[in-house]
Amino acid sequence: MIWKHKVTIEMLNAFNKNMSHYLDIEFTEIGSNFLIAKMPVNEKTMQPFGLLHGGASVVLAETLGSVASNLCVEDMTKEAVVGIEINANHLNGARSGYVYGKVSPLKIGRKIQVWQIDIHDENQKAICSSRLTTTVIKRKTS
Repeated sequence: MIWKHKVTIEMLNAFNKNMSHYLDIEFTEIGSNFLIAKMPVNEKTMQPFGLLHGGASVVLAETLGSVASNLCVEDMTKEAVVGIEINANHLNGARSGYVYGKVSPLKIGRKIQVWQIDIHDENQKAICSSRLTTTVIKRKTS
């Protein structure tokens, strides 16, 4: 298991209060080296032509990667993880239902982490492939 902290689905969803909460992103599974979350394709996540907005896919990808990154630091009271680069290849469109993102590590270093996030629809059709690079920083003390 790569996670440095004991975590439950309920804890992840309770923590998920900002932009990802607005887009109704919900964590659904915790594996030994992956997380899965789902997001509806609806009026909050669609572009004007009725397709899933690419930016919404990137929010799902960065949410998954950032949460996974933070679960891999030793001490979350002293360290935090921030994204430094994300890319996304939008492979297919989605018009309804849910999309599911799965994050898996490509590299977990002491200072740099790289995460692969693959998003698919309910029929397993690939929607987006994304890669997030994060860096570990020291938390500021007041």
